[in-house]
Amino acid sequence: MSFTAGKIFIRLRKQFNVNHIQFISNARPTQPCNIINIQRRYKTRLSKPNLYVVNKNEGSFTKKEKIGVYGYCLLSVPIVTFLLGTWQVQRRKWKLNLLETLNNRINHEPLELPNNLEELESKEYYPMKVKGTFVYEKEFVIGPRSLLMDGETKSSGSLVGSGETQKGYCVITPFKLLDRDCTILINRGWIPRTLKNPVKRQEGQVEGEVEITGILRLNETRPPFVPKHTTKDDMWYYRDVNEMAKKAGTAPIYLEMISNKDFPKFPIGSQTKVNMRNEHLSYIVTWYSLFLATGYMWYKLIIKKVPILI
Repeated sequence: MSFTAGKIFIRLRKQFNVNHIQFISNARPTQPCNIINIQRRYKTRLSKPNLYVVNKNEGSFTKKEKIGVYGYCLLSVPIVTFLLGTWQVQRRKWKLNLLETLNNRINHEPLELPNNLEELESKEYYPMKVKGTFVYEKEFVIGPRSLLMDGETKSSGSLVGSGETQKGYCVITPFKLLDRDCTILINRGWIPRTLKNPVKRQEGQVEGEVEITGILRLNETRPPFVPKHTTKDDMWYYRDVNEMAKKAGTAPIYLEMISNKDFPKFPIGSQTKVNMRNEHLSYIVTWYSLFLATGYMWYKLIIKKVPILI
């Protein structure tokens, strides 16, 4: 009798354990667990009541996906736009410093023309004061050129007349220095096309010794898409000081004459252009805006895996 009662007690205890395990499993349906983990938790509930092992196979821990070659290729777009924006910041600083330097030089007190021509390499845009006489029989023109007033191009002009255009030429005249045996080139200023022939502007041919002030300019290389010079009719398209000096038999010194009230109306002096295009701020805004837009798109597409509809 005692043996039979012992068997029944053992069977009831086992049945109690199974029912208790099922109760725990139903009571915590959201926790990833298996039978082995439940048994471990049940057996050790007195010493470690909250101990259980998370089943990795159920998806509680997910492995991160790699970006891949495609993602890194797309990442190059925001990187490049950021670098271009930063480069434009540096370019803007350089342009502002250059404009400040040029304005300071042009507004400097006039200097005496040095005897050593090598010193002129570092004196561009400085005003130089010289005395001498013009050699009009060897003058020529460079152009076509637009009229400059205060360093800026004028689209229409009351100075030339209502029917005249602002396109014309600059007159280049050799100038024999008084204090030394040297002849230089002087850009006397701008004339309209109708006055290209010297016969039509005789009042502008000032005779005798004069004192003038001009801005020193150095040799200019031929710009892109600008034709070569036409030596037959002494037509020049850019400031090729070295070739001009050979043609006129002068030293390679080129001054752009400043306006002088003692001289006639034409040629119009002060044709030195100082104002340069400075649109780097708009470039900065453009490149940095592209950087922000493409960087956000890359984050959503590659990191968040959100499809972008365009």
